[in-house]
Amino acid sequence: MLICYCFGITKEDIIQDVQGNGKSTILERIAAAKQAGGCQCAVKNPAGK
Repeated sequence: MLICYCFGITKEDIIQDVQGNGKSTILERIAAAKQAGGCQCAVKNPAGK
């Protein structure tokens, strides 16, 4: 199940992140990438968000 279209993150990615790190670090990585201008949600997300 795809959770984030822009960065291609799946439910399984989040589960593995929590298992490997004791918590999910994905939100922090997404926030940093968006701040750096790496977001393409308007193009990749069918809802445009």
